[in-house]
Amino acid sequence: MLYRFIDWSRRCALRLPAALPTSCALCGIPGTAALCAPCGRQFFSRRPPRCAQCAYPLAGGEHEPSLCGNCLREPRAFDATIVAGDYSAPIDHLVLALKFGNQLALAPLFAQLIVDAILRERAFAMPTIMAAVPLGAQRLAERGFNQALEIAKPLSKAIAIPLLPRLLHRSRETFTQSSLPPDARHRNIRNAFTLGPQAADLVRGQHIAIVDDVLTTGETLNEVAALLKRYGAARVTNFVFARTPPR
Repeated sequence: MLYRFIDWSRRCALRLPAALPTSCALCGIPGTAALCAPCGRQFFSRRPPRCAQCAYPLAGGEHEPSLCGNCLREPRAFDATIVAGDYSAPIDHLVLALKFGNQLALAPLFAQLIVDAILRERAFAMPTIMAAVPLGAQRLAERGFNQALEIAKPLSKAIAIPLLPRLLHRSRETFTQSSLPPDARHRNIRNAFTLGPQAADLVRGQHIAIVDDVLTTGETLNEVAALLKRYGAARVTNFVFARTPPR
């Protein structure tokens, strides 16, 4: 499996320029890759210590798995989170370009960077199936696509994990989490997800990967994981492009 990751990463560098403009997505310098080498080293090669459960940045230089204070005080339903980088400039502009600028060609780049982050994890147990955080019907109609699913499609192929796009459904429309204060986000997202028809049999005993673009408080991913655990999922790991850093 590890060989497959590395092999895909090498081949992806050759395929991406055909889907993206021939310039770096961050600095705009003309080239033959979606992300130039200097930007890749500057913004995505660092491996700061993070909480093993929610990927929150931790102080100090230790890289052994440990939990942040929030996860110790309030245990999460998900078991682990892997992120490609922090949601700060200029990485946040990539997210906005995909999410609101309809630049869907960025999704394979996001997937490749998540694969790179997975490769940096030692002794990581790979999930067995994958799903993406679903959008509500109204927001999906307005946007025309689900950015999490667009990232999950190439990611699923890259790491050879089956993607089940209809495993999860958003049962009701919710406010955008980023528009709400932290204490209101849990109420907003509570009971907002359901499993698709006959999905319970697919979930039981599985290690499930959930894909999303950004993790801030983790309320959305926690609600999804709690649902999956109620139906017998053995483990839930989040694959997220960007993690909101401390303020």
